[in-house]
Amino acid sequence: MTEDFLPLFSAGHHASDDALLFAYTGDEQILRADLTLPALADLASLGPAGSDNIIGTLGGRDCRALAWPRGTALPDGLIAQGMRDVLTAQAAHIASITVRARQMATWDLHSRHCGACGTATFVVAGEPAKECPNCGLREYPRIAPAAMILIRRGDRLLLARSPHFKPGVYSALAGFVEAGESVETCIHREVLEEVGLKIDNLRYFSSQSWPFPHSLMLAFHADYVSGDIVPQADEIEDAGWYDVDALPGLPAPISIASRLIANAVDEIRARRAAG
Repeated sequence: MTEDFLPLFSAGHHASDDALLFAYTGDEQILRADLTLPALADLASLGPAGSDNIIGTLGGRDCRALAWPRGTALPDGLIAQGMRDVLTAQAAHIASITVRARQMATWDLHSRHCGACGTATFVVAGEPAKECPNCGLREYPRIAPAAMILIRRGDRLLLARSPHFKPGVYSALAGFVEAGESVETCIHREVLEEVGLKIDNLRYFSSQSWPFPHSLMLAFHADYVSGDIVPQADEIEDAGWYDVDALPGLPAPISIASRLIANAVDEIRARRAAG
């Protein structure tokens, strides 16, 4: 998130007239045909939004997240774009706010009633939270930590593809942290489950918020110890060791997977160059 962005959460009708608008219909973002953010006048024909909140300020300018039901008809001049395409096209400082806006809108829509007793909830003043007036249960936006692991075996990288990846694209392994697990335990379990390998020397790389739908990606490098690759049925379509000079198709640059792989490639090539 850019340093000029201050996160907050309050009713959208209090937003300033020059607010940046992050609008959604289902899982898609509503944009002008030139892929810029819409103005309030552009959205007027859609009627009241199902979710409408200020989710922060950028350089003092309100950022407002609005959401309408999936399939809402859009007027001429507006388009609905899938989130992966949006994030690839947007400037980094806008993309990071887009991630927050989508997650907060999803949480707002999914937390209208208490998960314990079903009573309608209300927004807690001063923090991003919903509270039940009946039983007092307080709910915050859900964040699901997921570990990503790029395994090295000498100068080769283990890359794999899931059945839902675009054709030809391979990436590092990844999986969600389960209840009761540490991130490290998750990494060893996921690697063993997905490809049947044992690893060590975990090295933290970086993290990234990822709105599919509310993940926090935690990326690591690791070294191969033992085992033969055995892809997990229904999870891994293919996996193999790749030299850094003969890599397959890779994830889009917006993803932390792309930066994790690029970091390993740079390190290996620098070591080779040094002799």
